Amino acid sequence: MQKRCHCGHIMKMKLRTVIYSGKVEIDNVPIYSCPACNRSEVLKEVKPDLTGLIAQLGAEPGKQTFLFNECNEWADLLVEASANKKQPDEASVERLIEERVNSLLDLLLLAQRLGDRDWIADITKRLAQISRKPMLT
Repeated sequence: MQKRCHCGHIMKMKLRTVIYSGKVEIDNVPIYSCPACNRSEVLKEVKPDLTGLIAQLGAEPGKQTFLFNECNEWADLLVEASANKKQPDEASVERLIEERVNSLLDLLLLAQRLGDRDWIADITKRLAQISRKPMLT
């Protein structure tokens, strides 16, 4: 996955560690990086969840580590797609998206049958995250 940087070069997506407040490590955050100008940019589809996580931590967080892919479907899909390759390709990501959506819809039906409102809310949140579809190039 890649996109064009403001400097004109190609930025490649990598799963990186974001350090917040010098104490909190947030691993597996999808970030575009430009090798020419060293500009980095968080994948826009995950940015709301990353900023939400940081807001929950507050101004003076204690030392801790998070796996971002445990709270964001896009990050989780990209971790899975990257498991066998350094750079996930569009076809493997698209296949994983389709499989994940189908799996989440099956789980949603089960959660609805059981009347588990918390589970329904979690699955709905995950489906909303996946619906923020990035430009795969």
